[in-house]
Amino acid sequence: MLVGVGWKRAPRFPGMPAGEQGRESLSELIELARSAGAEIAGTVFQLRDTADPATLVGRGKLDEIRAEATAHKAPIIIFDSNLSPMQQRNIEEATERRVIDRTQLILDIFARHARSREGQLQVELAQLNYMLPRLTGKGTAMSRLGGKSGGGGAGGAGGGAGRIGVRGPGEKKLETDRRRIRERVRKIQSSIEDVRKQRALRREARNTVPLGTIALVGYTNAGKSTLFNALSRAEVLVSPKMFATLDPTIRALRLPSNRRVLLSDTVGFIRDLPKGLLTAFRATLEEVQEAALILHVSDVSNPRHDELDEEVEQILRELGVQGRPKLHVLNKIDSLTPEERKALTNGAGKITSIDTAHPGFDPCARTGPAFGGRRCAHTARCGGPRVHRQAPAAD
Repeated sequence: MLVGVGWKRAPRFPGMPAGEQGRESLSELIELARSAGAEIAGTVFQLRDTADPATLVGRGKLDEIRAEATAHKAPIIIFDSNLSPMQQRNIEEATERRVIDRTQLILDIFARHARSREGQLQVELAQLNYMLPRLTGKGTAMSRLGGKSGGGGAGGAGGGAGRIGVRGPGEKKLETDRRRIRERVRKIQSSIEDVRKQRALRREARNTVPLGTIALVGYTNAGKSTLFNALSRAEVLVSPKMFATLDPTIRALRLPSNRRVLLSDTVGFIRDLPKGLLTAFRATLEEVQEAALILHVSDVSNPRHDELDEEVEQILRELGVQGRPKLHVLNKIDSLTPEERKALTNGAGKITSIDTAHPGFDPCARTGPAFGGRRCAHTARCGGPRVHRQAPAAD
């Protein structure tokens, strides 16, 4: 059972109805849940003025969510929000079901798709940091917790006797678990730092040969890996599922100017990407920070692609690369009608090197006749001859 929450306050994007962004985020949560292997039993959406500090949605809505989950026999409830540990516990008690939030769902998907040792370490670090403040005692193993025993007259004696047997191992076990997690976090951080140093050494070795690096970035499922495969003739996994690509891949690419560059495929971005993930994946995202040129891939078949592009730009600003040379690649343009394509072309100063009006330039990563123009643009940004040329791919 999926639960989304929208806010009545002014929308982030002008002209968008109140709560519309929350509904779109809930639709995105459906795709995330399916990518994690879940079967969607149903959805619940609520429009609120402010968040309830105890349960996010309020007690009345929780009763409705519990009834819906019972009717659909759904054992898990996924919230399209980041829940505090207190909110998560309160919702679980009220619904008598396991509750996870958006961050935990994304972490689960990352854990499924991490293949390299580096990716697995980064995911485990983010999971442990997420788990630590939510670690709590449950069941009889943690129930024997009490206050101070001892005196103060008859009342004190009675109080002390009433506390006999409550100073059990529960508190000790909880603290032991926390200490073990903290120790594991320190070990993983040390391992990731070693990986980061190794990556820096490999990057330094690459820099001894004057090869510019081009990084593909974009919203998840925008078609970056498909474009990467078409440009580099690699065989990176391509899947409609979100976050199919997690580990970075680098391939050499020869431009029409005969200059070689390195092309990097990176993890996809998503709205409300947890800061803990940005921190954990610092070593991976350094490939973006070191790139000479950033290719921002947009799925223009999505009606809200401008909003998703802004989410990507926000993350790039957080990474400190907002001033880096950038080329905006409009992907999946073959899905548009001629009218939509014309409107997109006329209204975008983004299209600087791909002539979508030319029959030989159809910027679709899968069909691929537009690559000549793309590579020409790469040359201009990576220090090759600054010649702006648009010609059919056959030429």
